[in-house]
Amino acid sequence: MIVYISTKIDFRNDVKKNVIEKKIYSAFQKNLGHRTSKSEVLSWQNSMLYMSNILEEKEIPDDAGISIEYVLPRSSKRIDFIITGKNKCKTNSMVIVELKQWQDVERTDQPGIVKSFVGGAVRDLAHPSYQAWSYAAYLEDFNEAIAKHNIKITPCAYLHNCESTEDIKAKIYEEDFLKAPVFIRCDSQKLSDFIKQHVRYGDDDGIMYRVDNGSIKPTKKLADSFASMLKGNQEFIMIDDQKVVFEKAYKLAIDSHAKNKNVLIVHGGPGTGKSVVAINLLVKLIAKELNTQYVSKNSAPREIYSTKLTGEMTQSRYKSLFTGSGNFIHTDKNVFDALIVDEAHRLNEQSGLYSNLGENQIKEVINSSKCSVFFLDEDQRISFSDIGSRNEIVHWAKKAQAHLSELTLSSQFRCNGSDGYLGFLDNCLQIRETPNTDLNDLEYDFRVFNSASEMHRAIEINNNEGSPSRTVAGYCWDWVSAKDTSKFDIEVDNLKMKWNLKSHGSKWIIHPDSISEAGCIHTCQGLEVDYIGVLVGPDFIVRDGKVITNGHARPGRDKTIKGFRTLYQTNKKEAQERVEIIIKNTYKTLMTRGMKGCYLFCTDQETNEYFKKALGGK
Repeated sequence: MIVYISTKIDFRNDVKKNVIEKKIYSAFQKNLGHRTSKSEVLSWQNSMLYMSNILEEKEIPDDAGISIEYVLPRSSKRIDFIITGKNKCKTNSMVIVELKQWQDVERTDQPGIVKSFVGGAVRDLAHPSYQAWSYAAYLEDFNEAIAKHNIKITPCAYLHNCESTEDIKAKIYEEDFLKAPVFIRCDSQKLSDFIKQHVRYGDDDGIMYRVDNGSIKPTKKLADSFASMLKGNQEFIMIDDQKVVFEKAYKLAIDSHAKNKNVLIVHGGPGTGKSVVAINLLVKLIAKELNTQYVSKNSAPREIYSTKLTGEMTQSRYKSLFTGSGNFIHTDKNVFDALIVDEAHRLNEQSGLYSNLGENQIKEVINSSKCSVFFLDEDQRISFSDIGSRNEIVHWAKKAQAHLSELTLSSQFRCNGSDGYLGFLDNCLQIRETPNTDLNDLEYDFRVFNSASEMHRAIEINNNEGSPSRTVAGYCWDWVSAKDTSKFDIEVDNLKMKWNLKSHGSKWIIHPDSISEAGCIHTCQGLEVDYIGVLVGPDFIVRDGKVITNGHARPGRDKTIKGFRTLYQTNKKEAQERVEIIIKNTYKTLMTRGMKGCYLFCTDQETNEYFKKALGGK
């Protein structure tokens, strides 16, 4: 999606008339459906004046295309400035310019990472050249129009307030600025010359229109790409904060030793790329011959990676890379160079089938490794036994006398890149109030159906058309088919389904024959499909606009709220508060498994109408 699109001559007239920032802001609200900060508006006012001056040269054609704030597909990231036209060979050409208002830049010892003053503090940030290149590579990866129309993308960065190249062009960043040259304040003529090299003739082909309306390639699945990554191939381009987290984690792992233990907490909501960074980190540390393992409480991701690696490596080799979170009870101190804990919010206190082994999984992970990296989203704790929290990790890091670092992944790459959708869910589920009270102008396919069978049929259609799709449900139906395979576990209007646990287990989400089965939280958390169908059961209802959760609506065998009924007898208030968090987190997690869309049906009619109303009756 493009916020502002024009020609060079009209863009320069908008700047000359001092209306450019107003036009961008108006288009921003109209096209993206929300406002932006005053500081961003001021940045447009400042940076566009510089870009207008850069484009003054007559050799840059007046009918060259200008696009500002182009939203990358399936992400919340935006390209600042794009010039389109044809190069000297009359080939379609696009120049991406990453604009920065930074005055000072400080080098670091991490590839692709610099320091600058942003948001009231000096922070680690992606080098502008890396950022420009990564956006170009991401666009080429996802947009079919680039190859179809032979569009050559050339990235660069322009720091119009920066006066020194000493750090921004330090030797450590050579690979970055060779891919995307960086220009500073005194380089205005060089930048003009650079643009002239790539845009010699005007844009008579509607290049950005073609790109903006181009087909989006099927999303790469992490599990499908893992074997290729182990062979040294780059399958995922890490963008912005993903790059910062990756390089920081890698540096900590390399520098850690028995007397310099490190713990890194990486905060990140659904779809921010926690697992992508975790797997990339695992691959690079293995290549460095560090003793490293990927750790998860949930077996589903590990089982799926195992399936995808069949034939690529021996089972013993695979098992040396992936393990459960309960396998460090008897591990010697600091035996691992690094442990990468995905879905760290799911860690438990004790381990084993009866939860009676060991002392504390977080303590045991930190004890076992010189460097521990925890990927954490406290809003995805879905069981009474989940103890993964910032406070718990900090406590055990201090006990181990480890250095503690914290970073956040904020960029959204699931739910069609819509941060607004996550805010919308927080509002609807009444987890917290956000400004996102509807889904107007958000390009995410969220629907509420009149029946469960109608919803599941829509999921089947998407799946048959090549978009991996599955139906999941809240755990409000007992697993009766475990003892009698002739019975169905879930029967709602005309829909009859069995839980996935018996036939395909943890591999349900990728098995081609599992579309007829309902998934649960345990077999989809940490994973994703294109479209997810969610059955909301009687544990979550709405009365007069107020969400009411009911732990008693779940079957007695539900281990995620084990102890609820006993606690309810002695402390009703605490029991209700704890189960409310679990139920709301469960449904939010289920509703964020879809890359392109989420289809919903609530068994309670008033609740179904509540979600329809939130959508404006859609």
